[in-house]
Amino acid sequence: MTTSPSEPATPCELAVVGAGPAGLAAAVTAAGLGLRVTLLDAAERPGGQFYRHPAPGLGAARPEALHHRWRTFARLERALRAHKASGRVLHLPVHHVWTVLPEHAPDADPEAAEPSEEPGGTPGWRLHAVAGHGDGDERAVTVRAQTVLLATGAYERQLPFPGWTLPGVVGAGGAQAMLKSGLVLPGRRTVVAGSGPLLLAVAGTLTAAGAEVPAVVEAAAYPAYARRLPVLVRNPGKLAEAALHGGALLRHGVRLLIRHAVTAAHGTDRVEAVTVARLDRDWRPVPGSERRIPCDALAVGHGLVPQLELATGLGCATRRTADGAVALDLDDEQRSSVPGVWSAGETGGIGGAELALAEGELAAYSVARTLHGTPGPRRAAVLRARRERLRAFAEVMAAVHRPGPGWTAWLDDATHVCRCEEVPAGLIREAAGELGAHDARTVKLLTRAGMGWCQGRMCGPAVACLAGEEPSPDRRPLSCPVPLNHLAALPGPGVTPGETVPPDEADRT
Repeated sequence: MTTSPSEPATPCELAVVGAGPAGLAAAVTAAGLGLRVTLLDAAERPGGQFYRHPAPGLGAARPEALHHRWRTFARLERALRAHKASGRVLHLPVHHVWTVLPEHAPDADPEAAEPSEEPGGTPGWRLHAVAGHGDGDERAVTVRAQTVLLATGAYERQLPFPGWTLPGVVGAGGAQAMLKSGLVLPGRRTVVAGSGPLLLAVAGTLTAAGAEVPAVVEAAAYPAYARRLPVLVRNPGKLAEAALHGGALLRHGVRLLIRHAVTAAHGTDRVEAVTVARLDRDWRPVPGSERRIPCDALAVGHGLVPQLELATGLGCATRRTADGAVALDLDDEQRSSVPGVWSAGETGGIGGAELALAEGELAAYSVARTLHGTPGPRRAAVLRARRERLRAFAEVMAAVHRPGPGWTAWLDDATHVCRCEEVPAGLIREAAGELGAHDARTVKLLTRAGMGWCQGRMCGPAVACLAGEEPSPDRRPLSCPVPLNHLAALPGPGVTPGETVPPDEADRT
């Protein structure tokens, strides 16, 4: 039996995907400018990863205690509630958007393949989502919109090492999420390791919650920031934030080991200790510098990577950031290269919540001007200057913490690089060497690395590095798991969106 996708009754003017800082700022600003907005998000409550909430059943009395800039979120949440009450914003939580398609598909009408951006014109996009918690009661939902803003955020970059699959080894951001949403610590004695400013924030949060952090192990060299002094001077807030985190570590007696890395984790049922080694300029471990640190948990991560599946599926142009990651190429009004599609936040390069808020607001002004000719306010100029200043700092940060090519020396051939498919480093090296695979796609075809549940999100950068190439943007038709009956119910050529597809035709879809 085929089910028809359900749709909100009225097409909206702007669909925002993601309710983190960028998406919230965009939705609230656009609604304040008079646009009809639909806000879709995979989580139950707005806020994204940055403003992650404790589960309601935990009865947290002060959820703001684990967050920075909570007042900003509280203001946005109040505005969102007001716009929902007025009917300006339709908020659809627990909606996983898996693809965005032009309203007029090329095979249905070649003349109308591009979405309309004319004021009062017909909707230009269809956003297909899975609504539900994945427990068998999922619904197919289609949202129609004139314009789309992608604020899909980022996920952690992991560089494998022997023992990284042991229980007790978690992502640095994952450790923070455990504490914010579950009010639990990954362990009583947690080493924080990897690279990037997130490590200091994670260590500070863990120590404030009562955990012991024996060391923060940073692979990059902080003195490298001094070579970009003019950019630092323009961002005193970032310097103050770093000083705040550094002061917290000093008060709790946490050692900061720069240009060091965790090169192995040890244990039987769970992690019991880690090996830390000093690194050379290329991130190769220096022989004889190894030391062991006892612990019962390891929070590790090497920065963040923009989450671009929806954008690259649309064909949005990308660029290479200073840390080798792939981000969207956006203009000064947050437009992507695809007409009718804007983006804000980490999709344009990792830069933090303050930058995401500015970009979300700027994008909303641009959408309003495109649809209704609404003039940009004076505040837009202030926001553009703030964005440029923060984006410059983000590029410095990316350059300082870019992984060095020698990190693969941590890996022995038995280390699983792809955890989902249990593909060891030795097999990937064999594919890239003896079998002549010089890109990640060929390695995947030969070894199944990246074909598992995470679809390469965890292992993709590592596989690409072992194959001798930089990570490239993935173009895939599905950005998350989708029930087959939802796919079967999609309209084909000549079928009106929302119309039930006859079962015999659905079988051929």
